[in-house]
Amino acid sequence: MVDGKKLVVSASPHLRSSATTTRIMLDVIIALMPALAASIAIFGPRVLAVTATTVITAVLSEFLARKAMKRHNTIGDLSAVVTGVILAFNLPVDIPLWMAAVGSVVAIVVVKQFFGGIGQNFANPAIAARIILLISFAKAMGSWTAPLSWRTDAVSTATPLANITAGNMEALPSLTEMFIGLRGGCLGETCAAALILGGLYLFIRKVISPAIPLSFIGTVAVVMLIAGKGDFEYVAYQLMGGGLLLGAFFMATDYSTSPINTKGRIIFGIGCGLLTSLIRLFGSLPEGVSFAILIMNLLVPLIEMATTPKPFGTPKKEKTAKEGAQK
Repeated sequence: MVDGKKLVVSASPHLRSSATTTRIMLDVIIALMPALAASIAIFGPRVLAVTATTVITAVLSEFLARKAMKRHNTIGDLSAVVTGVILAFNLPVDIPLWMAAVGSVVAIVVVKQFFGGIGQNFANPAIAARIILLISFAKAMGSWTAPLSWRTDAVSTATPLANITAGNMEALPSLTEMFIGLRGGCLGETCAAALILGGLYLFIRKVISPAIPLSFIGTVAVVMLIAGKGDFEYVAYQLMGGGLLLGAFFMATDYSTSPINTKGRIIFGIGCGLLTSLIRLFGSLPEGVSFAILIMNLLVPLIEMATTPKPFGTPKKEKTAKEGAQK
């Protein structure tokens, strides 16, 4: 007791922050809103139906799973809402709503709650669910609607990366159209301007570190500059095509599935960039962001073992006589 007040002794760390899970998730939701608004303008009102389906199913799945597992309810932290929105952003706008709902159940129940809930999942739930849907429903997950066609009759189209892979360069939209989102793709990945705006908001709010997004995007840029033999236009299409910006800003930066220190984050981002580039250049799929992030999620424990700094005062390992003789 000191002046009538109790001294509370606790283990380190002793850092205190006003940030809460709910506040962080709310910031992520705000950052996703420009891309959602752009998606509605580009692909029409069905975007709202897909997003509402994934979000409501995700929240309901978390509520029922926690109840069945007799754990305290966590739907108030908004993490299930974030998962639902990001999953919707990874789906074609015309996907059957029941498939979108299945994706949310897989993301929340199988990938998240089976492993203990938020902070304990081994992989990003939305990414894992997207890959499972891609494998299970390949036709529905590979059907792309042309931008602005919702105002008349829906017209199918190919994504820019698919056209590049097929060598159909004449069918590519202009770089301006790529930047504002007038291209085929998943409903939340097409508008580069909106995704960059959302990423900048997260940087300013200090929700995410620039280490992963910059190393991820920068690695893809360098590899594609080499693969494109110095063609900067080719690099621009690779950076704005597919889900690179969505993945770099909103999925690879997931707290639970990315390294906690800067050195580890840079290694993680470079790994994501290299795998994405290799899949795009040599794989059977034109896109590789989701698979790259998932693989790197699995390697995070090894990255952290190699990059986590030793506590101050840790004694150095003494060399044995055998090790000294070998040197």
